[in-house]
Amino acid sequence: MAKQGLLRSGIIVSAGTLVSRVLGFVRDMVFASYLGAGGATDAFYVAFKVPNFFRRLFAEGAFSQAFVPVLNEYKALANHAEVQRYVAKVTTMLAAVVGAVVLLGIVGADYVAQVFAWGYRDEADKLAITAELLRITFPYLFFISLVSVAAGIQNAYNQFAVPALTPVLLNLSLISAVVWLSPYFEVAAYGAAWGVLIAGVAQLLLQIPFLARLGMLGKPELAPKDEGVRKTLKLMGPALFGASVAQINLLLDTLLASLLADGAVSWLYYADRLSELPLGLIGIAIGTVVLPTLSVLHAKADKQAFQKTINWAIFVVLLVGVPAAMALIVLPVPLQATLFLRGQMQASDILASSDALIAYAIGLPAFMLVKVLVPGWFARQDTKTPVKIGLWAMAVSMGLNLILIWPLGHVGLALSTSLAAWFNAACLYIGLRKLEVAPPMSQIIKQSWAAVVAGCVMGVVLLFGKPETDWWLMASEVDRILWLAIMVVGGMVSFTIVALALGIRPRMLKSH
Repeated sequence: MAKQGLLRSGIIVSAGTLVSRVLGFVRDMVFASYLGAGGATDAFYVAFKVPNFFRRLFAEGAFSQAFVPVLNEYKALANHAEVQRYVAKVTTMLAAVVGAVVLLGIVGADYVAQVFAWGYRDEADKLAITAELLRITFPYLFFISLVSVAAGIQNAYNQFAVPALTPVLLNLSLISAVVWLSPYFEVAAYGAAWGVLIAGVAQLLLQIPFLARLGMLGKPELAPKDEGVRKTLKLMGPALFGASVAQINLLLDTLLASLLADGAVSWLYYADRLSELPLGLIGIAIGTVVLPTLSVLHAKADKQAFQKTINWAIFVVLLVGVPAAMALIVLPVPLQATLFLRGQMQASDILASSDALIAYAIGLPAFMLVKVLVPGWFARQDTKTPVKIGLWAMAVSMGLNLILIWPLGHVGLALSTSLAAWFNAACLYIGLRKLEVAPPMSQIIKQSWAAVVAGCVMGVVLLFGKPETDWWLMASEVDRILWLAIMVVGGMVSFTIVALALGIRPRMLKSH
């Protein structure tokens, strides 16, 4: 796929992701209003994060990265019937493994809650609610894993729109459940948990007609010894960590945050949600569309084109990631207050979550770089190296967690995740550079320095143009929205003017 095709596909994924993320913020606003940031809300976020954690490992993080390169290989070498059988065998195998995990999770929910919310062990009621919510949300893992298979198939055929829009159903389900189901429960979080399960079923049903159109609805076939299945599982095994280090670290943050005051898990959640907007719009989108292209280029042994594609991906994510990080660092309270300060959400929650947002923003460019560097390894069908790097990054994160949690509390957990992400990105890049499939650092600096300078200028403009913190906490919703809109437009204009003055041109997105 040419870079113009990559850009077009990236825009499709970003557009779908934008719709989903906008609805996600509506969802979070509803959550903040109806659920607040108390103990039961913390329990729900733990119960929601656990199946999402396994989803990132079994599905998005590991399976997709292993499945797409092998599927592209089958497409190139086999006929349609053989491709269909391979897909059916892999899907059946994944369904069997994930189904077993889900059953174990439901039966052992009490123990899972103790592991992932260790800090609740002295609060019997809170721990019991977490376990009960887990029994409702855990089956979501099964449905969403199959959704990831469907997304991988469609992406391999350069069809990105439906997978990008599918998460919209999750947000719609959660919003509807919190508004309409929660009033029927004594604890409102139960309504949200049922919304998670409903969303999983809805997202899977959406995929069926599009898979049928591609002729990929084969008969289930359990064949663990099949060559294609074994190859996929071999790649998938170490990938359980390689592409999902950031998510593992975030879950470890949740575990440690459960040791802190009530609300700490929720503060980290709301901060993470804001930092994930640019990550999803650009980092994940570009990583999604470059994997099939890099897989084909590796199969053709076209090292030069491979390097150019990696170079293009790095340029795009830095062009967006640097100013996005700067905006989150300078405007944490305006963003948090405008989106979440209503209903059960208190000003103290906004301030606590804003501090965590600054810490996450420091690592935003690194999170985005990891998303486009990991496909460089998986396209080469090398999963061992990323997992080694991922384990090192996890060790760094855990060490920093234990050091920073004492002086900085929940902010220390967020900061350690960001610093570990920079370590992860640096190691991934150095490894690819040694293989001569990543651009030299001098080239990255040459093409990205203007974005860094423009981002810093934008940060200064925002810093001197925003009202004081107390104003954001006391102002009406309308005033906050209007002033934030002015800040966003002003930041974008200042960044664009400086970037253009320093030589960045729109055509570079296509030809870089």
